[in-house]
Amino acid sequence: MSEMNQDLSAILFDENTIRNRIFDIGAQLSIEYKDKCPVLICILKGASLFLCDLMRAMTIPLEIDFMSISSYGSGTKSTGVVQIRKDIDTDIHGRHVIIVEDIVDSGLSLNYIIDYLKNHNPASIKTCVLLNKPEAHKIDVQVDYVGFDVGNEFAIGYGLDYAEKYRNLPFIGILKEEVYS
Repeated sequence: MSEMNQDLSAILFDENTIRNRIFDIGAQLSIEYKDKCPVLICILKGASLFLCDLMRAMTIPLEIDFMSISSYGSGTKSTGVVQIRKDIDTDIHGRHVIIVEDIVDSGLSLNYIIDYLKNHNPASIKTCVLLNKPEAHKIDVQVDYVGFDVGNEFAIGYGLDYAEKYRNLPFIGILKEEVYS
């Protein structure tokens, strides 16, 4: 057992389950965005693995871009104050945009990103999230494509981190509370 695995209380989704679900989402997006060449905007750092597998599962022309935001500081809960650390480079005016996010907790960050990108006048904006925590939403936020709904456990792995660690786990697990409390 690896050192990181000892910090887990459970595995939520193994590699095959994640791969199969992403394949299904990619197939759905390929149908819905046929002949539209969408721009997938990855929210760094957590959604990077999800983006890579999602775009490989899609069978249509697409473009990618990246945004980096911060709303957590050094804690485990969102502060609700969003800072853009890296903006998109692509002109999305009149384009179909799919925001690719790792996890939706409170919904505040995703809602901020949606509102921010609407100011660029895209043809459409949809959201595609790997993990959704409906019980944690503080606001009604637009979540169009969902990999998995989860509870309020602290999920790590497959791009999701705690203090920049655990992103490289090939599955999604629950971090033991004593690790972060």
